[in-house]
Amino acid sequence: VVTTPRWGNGRGGGRAGWFPRVGALTCSSLTHPCLFLSCSRCFPSALSHGRIPAGRWQQVALGLGLGATMAAVPITQHQPTSLNHEDLIKRAVSLVTDGANTFLSQTTLALCDALTEYTKAIYALIALQKIYNDQSGQISEKEEDAIWQIIIEARVKMKEKQEKYLSFETKWMTAVHLSETAAGAAYQTGADLASVAVHTHIQMAQSQVGEVKQLALEAENKLAKVQVEEINLKGKEASVKGIQRTAIQPANDEEIPEQYLRED
Repeated sequence: VVTTPRWGNGRGGGRAGWFPRVGALTCSSLTHPCLFLSCSRCFPSALSHGRIPAGRWQQVALGLGLGATMAAVPITQHQPTSLNHEDLIKRAVSLVTDGANTFLSQTTLALCDALTEYTKAIYALIALQKIYNDQSGQISEKEEDAIWQIIIEARVKMKEKQEKYLSFETKWMTAVHLSETAAGAAYQTGADLASVAVHTHIQMAQSQVGEVKQLALEAENKLAKVQVEEINLKGKEASVKGIQRTAIQPANDEEIPEQYLRED
């Protein structure tokens, strides 16, 4: 039995001021038939032995009956039966803004990753180009061809990364335009908070993309400088070879005596 009545006033055991103390009595225990029946058996027994006054027993019985009755009453919440058109439009606009924010977040993440990969490919090509420029004129033609083959592969890879990031950039611009349209629709329908949230999201996305794109532009500028150095080196090598050929040419063209040139 969960609830066991205990009697006593905590002193010597006199009858004055005796009261029942219930250890753990809840509405669910009162509604259970066995537990309620056992409690109802304990109190009359105590009453028959003169431990509880009749008036006190009526108060206890009334409290138990009230608790059981309240436990059996279902509690319902008032729900609105219908919504007006403005509320329904605001709900629809909130769905649109949520979808636009999700689309913008995904495209921003994809574009930033693609720009990062493109920047890495540029720096890899810059490193190879510097190696070639530093060793230009000091290596054999076979070694030079091998280096050029690696440089060509790096350029192809960089071109693929560039095309990928340009594709994601197109999708990202579409997402920005869609978010701006959703923000305008939210403002027109009175959902000011949703409109402000979308505009804030757009600004954050543009800031993130701008930072990553700035790194890519810096890498492109460094690559352009390295390529200019390569062109200058090629020009110097060509001029040196031309001078050498000009210096060697008179030595090869020996003067032929006149008698050998005349026809008999």
